[in-house]
Amino acid sequence: MHLTFKETKEEVYAAQRVSKHVSPHLHNALEIVCVTEGTLEMGVGQELYHMEKGDIGFVFSDIIHHYQVFSEKTSRADYILVPSSFAGVLKDKIQGYAPKYPVIRAGQIEPDVYNAIQAIIQMEENEPMIVQAYVQIVLARCIGKMELVEKSCVGSDDLIYRTVSYISGNFRRQFSLEDMARDLGVSKYVLSRVFSKTFHRNFNQYLNDARLSYACTRLVNTNDTILNICLDSGFDSQRTFNRVFKERYKTTPSEYRKNKRQNG
Repeated sequence: MHLTFKETKEEVYAAQRVSKHVSPHLHNALEIVCVTEGTLEMGVGQELYHMEKGDIGFVFSDIIHHYQVFSEKTSRADYILVPSSFAGVLKDKIQGYAPKYPVIRAGQIEPDVYNAIQAIIQMEENEPMIVQAYVQIVLARCIGKMELVEKSCVGSDDLIYRTVSYISGNFRRQFSLEDMARDLGVSKYVLSRVFSKTFHRNFNQYLNDARLSYACTRLVNTNDTILNICLDSGFDSQRTFNRVFKERYKTTPSEYRKNKRQNG
């Protein structure tokens, strides 16, 4: 399920999917991840947390996180992203704090939490208020099981955070490594090392990853033209977009859209 509220442009995403490597990133949404098959490594801040079937992980607003899959067997999880406003009376905690340990083990979780997550995954796109109610059930049951700390305690105020935040906020416009380094007040050589040593990608690769991820969402969930999606995602030409897209996904944007809509 993926929907956008016309009034606020806030988005809700909920789906069960095969888990894969996801580079460090951040967003304003509350993210809930429940492993349904295999294992998953969830990185939050500078820590990595191992998750097994039935474990649930929480990523609060504006916290750097990433995912890795080390097992050769298939791993799946339910992924839910909702605006922090869906947390209701817990909104301030979601926005101002972070879990010291963001994973709750399966043995600590009540059955109605799993029921609520499954209800969200299966929800129709025209029922956002019901989604919000189920999200609040999950939080009401789980948030008391986590110790909440200031966001600075999970590594949110260093150069890595500022790098991820900058890319997340600016990938849809044109800028160079030199431009970014100047805006962050560091040398381009220092910034280049952050990309290579922390993200194991160079600047252009990491920036294109962010742009491609955004473009894929738009390809599947809108009827916008490929040219408009290309330019809105930050690429300077459709030729560049098509080349980078095919290098990454081994298909063209139009074929990707067609296959995703046919196969779900």
